[in-house]
Amino acid sequence: MRVPYKLKLGQSRIFHQLPSGLSMEVIVQNGVEDNDIHKSNEYPPLVFVHGSYHAAWCWAEHWLPFFSARGYDCYALSLLGQGESDAPDGSVAGTLQTHATDVADFIHHKLRLPPVLLGHSFGGLIIQYYIVNSGSDQLLEMDNLYPKLTGATLISSVPPSVGLVWRYLFSKPIAAFKVTRSLAGKAFQSSLPLCKETFFSSTMEDDLVLRYQQLMKESSRMPLFDLRKLNASLPVPSLPNSSVEILVLGASDDFIVDAEGLRETGRFYGVSPVCVEGVAHDMMLDSSWEKGAKVILSWLNGLS
Repeated sequence: MRVPYKLKLGQSRIFHQLPSGLSMEVIVQNGVEDNDIHKSNEYPPLVFVHGSYHAAWCWAEHWLPFFSARGYDCYALSLLGQGESDAPDGSVAGTLQTHATDVADFIHHKLRLPPVLLGHSFGGLIIQYYIVNSGSDQLLEMDNLYPKLTGATLISSVPPSVGLVWRYLFSKPIAAFKVTRSLAGKAFQSSLPLCKETFFSSTMEDDLVLRYQQLMKESSRMPLFDLRKLNASLPVPSLPNSSVEILVLGASDDFIVDAEGLRETGRFYGVSPVCVEGVAHDMMLDSSWEKGAKVILSWLNGLS
């Protein structure tokens, strides 16, 4: 990025070298120990995975300080070609599989305890691929490429099938056009109203939207995926009897992932999705960002 994201107090930036030799940016904020509370068990580390046009900074703004203040070690990754991470050769950053493998490599080499993965939008879809791989006996026998997880949170996640796209095309053609123009056409980068409508609540201050719009423009030097080939990777393979605890979290004012998309993801994993009222797609940056954070914290407190 031409102007690197300025870290907050208690945060540091490290670079994890992948087997390819490329380096992946990681913003770290360690949990603050509360001497007044005796913890019988260590909290699992939290690993955050962003979606398209974002990078590690989107978690560092609010959620890393929030969760680290409650004792959780937090790691926000920038996928290849995004943020301060290296860019691979070619026109796209990778595939669902390669991104999931990069996340797994970081966990395998840098973390001592099984983490909770938290993924937003396309980052949620990457985590769904990680879950499939972590439950494959064949892959587990191959040098433990996909370490065990304590849990996973799918935040405004792209559903595990292509149903969302087709449903928008046939039932919401105007919305489908606007989403396509905003994201695939990158119109959100030059239009403040469209950027706000795509990612944020209407009450979001324009100066904040402008700041995040600029960070998004600089974050993504290349597309995360070849969207034309993405459909070949869907639907996500089912994994019966998965032991991974999963929270499916959505936003009532999400411009990209609608209520049926949220329900589809919940049905796929056999859980009741939670819809946070009064927040938009970028719930970790939105004006009421703490609403989603508190739901996740409550769910984390219930993990065994």
